[in-house]
Amino acid sequence: MSAKKAKEITRSISREVERDLWVRAGGRCQFKGHNAILYLSPMTQRGVNVAQKAHIYSFSVDGPRGHGPYGGDEEGLNNVDNLMLVCAGCHKEIDDDDGAEFPVELLQGWKREHEERVELVTGIPPLNRSRVVIYAEKIGEQGSAIHPQEANAAIFPDRFPIAERPSCVSMTWEGRDTDPDYWRTAETNLRRAFERQIAQYVSDGEHLSLFGFAPMPLLVLFGSLFTDKASAQTHQLRREPERSWKWIDKGPDLGFRLHQPPRVGCPPALVFSISAKVDHGRVHEVLGADVSVWEIAVESPHNDCLTTREQLGEFRKACRKAMVEISQAHGHATPLHVFPAMPVSAAVEFGRIRMPKADMPWEIHDHNRTAGKFVHALSIR
Repeated sequence: MSAKKAKEITRSISREVERDLWVRAGGRCQFKGHNAILYLSPMTQRGVNVAQKAHIYSFSVDGPRGHGPYGGDEEGLNNVDNLMLVCAGCHKEIDDDDGAEFPVELLQGWKREHEERVELVTGIPPLNRSRVVIYAEKIGEQGSAIHPQEANAAIFPDRFPIAERPSCVSMTWEGRDTDPDYWRTAETNLRRAFERQIAQYVSDGEHLSLFGFAPMPLLVLFGSLFTDKASAQTHQLRREPERSWKWIDKGPDLGFRLHQPPRVGCPPALVFSISAKVDHGRVHEVLGADVSVWEIAVESPHNDCLTTREQLGEFRKACRKAMVEISQAHGHATPLHVFPAMPVSAAVEFGRIRMPKADMPWEIHDHNRTAGKFVHALSIR
């Protein structure tokens, strides 16, 4: 499109249409995947107008994508439905080579999707804001990055993020769970990061959206730092049918069951068989034969079994029941050895239900691939 034509089009677009376009776009570039703010300088962050109004069907008959159904109707061509709010770079991109790579149907779909998202987000009540908190560490050799955009997207449409960037308490280091000082270092760093970056938000009563992906003992510790007094919602990574941290609306009743040991005169252990079945022989391998093994289990343990908020709520109830019964049977001063095989959200929530002054000391164990067995990781007392 020539500079002359662009200038004529700009003059022809009414202020009412331009205002409507800005509102519908939320002041952001409508090129899919860009979403850049168009009222701030990307370099200085000063308030400026860096937006351009791109035609889907061209104002010029020989321009990108032509006149289409509008013919020579200038009012129709300059209607808000035929315009996209974009930055200069994206404007040039969609109009290069007569718009061959960006057909009308594609641009209309992008515009519709962007405007629906703006309408959805701005429709969330102001009180439903939440601070996104991410805790991620390596699990063995597996990287554990939680993408901030994934986390922010997961809380919609019920809530919206207080800040564009989540609060991260992760630490970048090369420590491995086979290193002698791994658990002590990881625990110290997590506690310090929580006090420095998160504790004030808890004290202020902010709602928190929690995302964790780390070895089970650290996730339990992470949850215990919040307790259930914090206003928070923990999220779960779902791998099928596609990767997502968003809860789904409905899921089966998992039927969390608390299995009691045949005798309770021995030191207690609590096994979680939710993401996988934990053989009780593995507990005896670590603690010896004289152990009272309690267990919270589901009928068909697997990685993706926990998919709804309701299921997570039922898990919390099962944990609270277990804490009461085990404490009554063994005494609240007796250490409880915990052997977890459960989804990440369950590990965080198990930590959150802990009552620091009432519950037993916890000794958390973790499966060590190198040793081929559970090993003691950390204590929560």
